[in-house]
Amino acid sequence: MSKEKVSGRWALILGASSGFGKACAGSLAGAGYDIFGIHLDRRAGLKKVEEFKEELEAQGTRAHFFNMNAADQEKMEGALDEMEEFMEEGEDIGVLMHSLAFGTLRDYVGEEGMTAAQMDMTVRVMGHSLVDWVQAVMARDLMGEHGRIFAMTSTGSNRVIPKYGAVSAAKAVLEVHCRQLAYELATRKITVNALRGGVTDTPALRKIPGHQALVEGGMARNPSNRLTTPEDVARAMVALCSEDTYWVTGNVINVDGGEEIIA
Repeated sequence: MSKEKVSGRWALILGASSGFGKACAGSLAGAGYDIFGIHLDRRAGLKKVEEFKEELEAQGTRAHFFNMNAADQEKMEGALDEMEEFMEEGEDIGVLMHSLAFGTLRDYVGEEGMTAAQMDMTVRVMGHSLVDWVQAVMARDLMGEHGRIFAMTSTGSNRVIPKYGAVSAAKAVLEVHCRQLAYELATRKITVNALRGGVTDTPALRKIPGHQALVEGGMARNPSNRLTTPEDVARAMVALCSEDTYWVTGNVINVDGGEEIIA
């Protein structure tokens, strides 16, 4: 059964194969958006991506996925070329979500300390690439009025987590970029917000050394007595895509059941 479309709009999800990105792709598809998904998976993960794509298509969603390094600007331009071919006349990208989780997790100092190349890569992929994609989408005039841009940040942007320093730097950078883009795109009636989920059990979290302590701390601190789920964030994002939220821009929005308000 086909579903009601959102005026021919697509959602472009950076990091669409797991965690927050996958959940948001599913929820946006349920709300009527067609999906462009950017992901980077090895052969073992590609089957799951194909299964997810088939699930989306079974509910009437057009879905196209690109297995690529989202921080490679040449590949980005090639993917956007393909997206324009898939889009019909009058369609645009209504939502751009940045949920890339690829970086180096290690201490800054010591024999195994962070290298300059690792720091630069982490901040570029998880921070600066948001600007790359927004610049390219806007240069092609692919996002019109009432467009929504979101980026997934974390509590690491303003506090210390062991071995998370480069990612913390990237998240802080991401929040700055969201504020600047919100300022520059306001006259185009496009909003830009960072979403800060609480501790969430995702593949990205499990890569953090000592992640179990983060899970236990989140459970102990969260007044809602549970961890955040990717679906919690996805539902909030869909709500923020309403045209009624046109005045909400330039923010870091906590989607965490109250976790961030507890010291």
